[in-house]
Order: sequence, then structure tokens, then C-alpha cells
Amino acid sequence: MLSKCCLAAVAIVLSLAGHPARAMVCMDKSMTLDEVADTISAQKSCESAMKVFRDCELTASGDVALGAAVEKKCEADFKPGLSAAQTQAYKREMRVCDRKYRNKSGTMYLSFTAFCCAEVAQRYSQRALKAAGKTAR
Repeated sequence: MLSKCCLAAVAIVLSLAGHPARAMVCMDKSMTLDEVADTISAQKSCESAMKVFRDCELTASGDVALGAAVEKKCEADFKPGLSAAQTQAYKREMRVCDRKYRNKSGTMYLSFTAFCCAEVAQRYSQRALKAAGKTAR
């Protein structure tokens, strides 16, 4: 079952597909939402991906796609090594994020949910790297 974070990301991507790309200023240059998501995906670590997300946040629905890119980057550090119980715990924490603002209206709450999900993935990444004796970059 896909989390609401993933479903919201798909909805945003589909809704943006019919509209011209809008630029935003991120990292001192003009970038489209897709370019920011690509920049996040190209980062070498979960920590640097999260930094780009924070630096480029929109506090609106566009953050859903950016948060999904962070989740994917961070999940690469830990998801393959999770046990079934740990996978269920991770999914449960993501559902908590999905429920946290579900009765709120306004696009800023989509942003808050995206950040919550990204932060959960970041914490799991940090724990996995610490357990492996690696430091977060």
C-alpha cells in the first residue's frame, strides 16, 4: 500500500504536467521544481539531500515532490537492510505523518506532511549509517 506521501506526490506531478514549469530561486539560481528534485536526487547523501530540501522549500504543495526525492535518497541507506518488523515500524511512522495534518486545509499542510515523512526517512538513514560505523555526510 502506498503511503499518502507517495500518493500526494503522484497527484502533484500529474497536476503540474499540464502547466508550464514555474521557476523558483534555490541555491542562488533559478530552477524549476523538477530541477530541484533532480538536484536532491543527485546529492551524495541523505543529509545533503535534506539540506537542499530545507534550502529550497516552498511551504506549499510543491514540497511533496521534493520530500519524495529526499525519502528515496535516504531510503537507499537503510531500506534494503530492514527486517520485516523494522519495515513495519518505518511504515507506521510514515502513516503517523500522513495522519498528522489530514484534517487541515491548505497547501502548507501538504508541505508539513512532506517534511515529516522526509525527517522520518532521514532518522532511519542516520541510525543505519551509525550502526554501520559510517558518519552522515
